[in-house]
Amino acid sequence: MKTQTISEYNEVIALCKELFKKKTIDYGTAWRILRLSSITDQIFIKAQRIRSIQEKGTQKISDSVQEEFIGIINYCIIALMQSQLSDKRPLEMPYQELEPLYEYWVTNTQELLEDKNHDYGEAWRMMRISSITDIILMKLYRVKQIEDNAGVTLVSEGVLANYQDIINYAVFCMIKLNEQKHA
Repeated sequence: MKTQTISEYNEVIALCKELFKKKTIDYGTAWRILRLSSITDQIFIKAQRIRSIQEKGTQKISDSVQEEFIGIINYCIIALMQSQLSDKRPLEMPYQELEPLYEYWVTNTQELLEDKNHDYGEAWRMMRISSITDIILMKLYRVKQIEDNAGVTLVSEGVLANYQDIINYAVFCMIKLNEQKHA
């Protein structure tokens, strides 16, 4: 596994975590009220906006595509954290309590990336950002279907694995966008 990828991955995650921290300070943990299906829909909205901008080639809202990918990453991590937090936990939680959960899921997801990158040989580096966006949307449709089936699957990965794949794909897009900026 290339150390370059790990370094780039960590840079993207550091940016996401810093924004998550600031938003937690600004807004608290209002997201705790959301069911997983609502978080999935929030991620879907962001991915759909990215695809729309890619197809139209223009945008009217100032939030950048990069900001949307950061939002996708953070909402996926929120979904993973929310899946572990019981309803008995308070809606408002300090960042200091959430940070270890955030780190747990980042570490777990990065390990998944390393395993898949080993097997696939960093094929993502040769993919188009638009194709990766489509894969994110496909995974979101899968998550929605699993949620609509009350989490029951016959042979498929569950929702949490799909959230982790979405994080990794969004990180790939951020890395590729950064490379384009510096090319």
